[in-house]
Amino acid sequence: MKILVITEQRHSKWNNTSFETLAAAQQIAKDTSSTVSALVMGKGMATFAGELAAKNVAEVLLVEHDLLETYTPDGYCVALSQVIDAAKPDLVLFPHTYQVRDFAPKLAAMLGKGMVGDCVGYRNEGGRLVFVRQMFQGKTAADVTFQVTAPWFASFQAGAFRSDLVATHSSGKAPVNSISVDLKAEQIRTKPLELFKEAKSAVDLTQAPLIVAVGRGIKAPENIPQAEALAKALGGEIAASRPICDEGWLPMERQIGSSGQTVAPKLYLALGISGAIQHVVGMKGARTIVAINKDQNAPIFEIADYGVVGDIFEIMPALTEALQQAK
Repeated sequence: MKILVITEQRHSKWNNTSFETLAAAQQIAKDTSSTVSALVMGKGMATFAGELAAKNVAEVLLVEHDLLETYTPDGYCVALSQVIDAAKPDLVLFPHTYQVRDFAPKLAAMLGKGMVGDCVGYRNEGGRLVFVRQMFQGKTAADVTFQVTAPWFASFQAGAFRSDLVATHSSGKAPVNSISVDLKAEQIRTKPLELFKEAKSAVDLTQAPLIVAVGRGIKAPENIPQAEALAKALGGEIAASRPICDEGWLPMERQIGSSGQTVAPKLYLALGISGAIQHVVGMKGARTIVAINKDQNAPIFEIADYGVVGDIFEIMPALTEALQQAK
């Protein structure tokens, strides 16, 4: 099976979920004895192609065109349909970003194929891939397979796989092969405006390497500053489970879980979080999970790498002081 990963970059910066998706592709390839190729598209993409070539891929496909310098769904779909026709992959994987949500369903429909979006995992059942995606805000999961002929299309949720697990190329670099596409200005029916930006107060927790998250165990809003002080001493971001944000103790942009952000930081410190499935699906991809809870039977301990049964109001100030002294 040939797997093609469609990467994403904007304004000369990678979207890190591209490498999470590449990690997923490498894992699928290992399970199914398949090959992985990666594609980068735009204008002036040679440096990006070189970075991809250092990863463990069979080849890097480079598509450059003046009309692809700025993203448009029409331009991407016309170009990618030609790439897929030329490369003939069996499985096309995307990072589940806002941009991908915009054009990938359209691309799949153009080619008469279905798409499984926002997947959190997969299984290999005797050579048949089963994709797992959440339903009803993470309360249940659906197993989905493809019944049509290849190519198949799927996207993986941010945080579903760890980007730091992407394997590098064993012999240096993979070949970079350019693909020419026939794209005309009249085929692009939309005019891109200024790139959407979050409000200044908003935070993208998906990019945070260290996160301190609080749950019901924080008890009252006046206790939030203790957790914020710990996050500051740690050099991380403060986050919360849904009940905390529903109460307005922290803004909704700080919520982790099925109805909030999905994260995969290097360290996730869970303070007074029980570990309900709706929260766990948003942070289980963390490299290291440390949980502190008074209830030794809290479900969070089942997924934690390190667990401390104790009072967060005793541990938070002591840990903050120790970190400040260490600096």
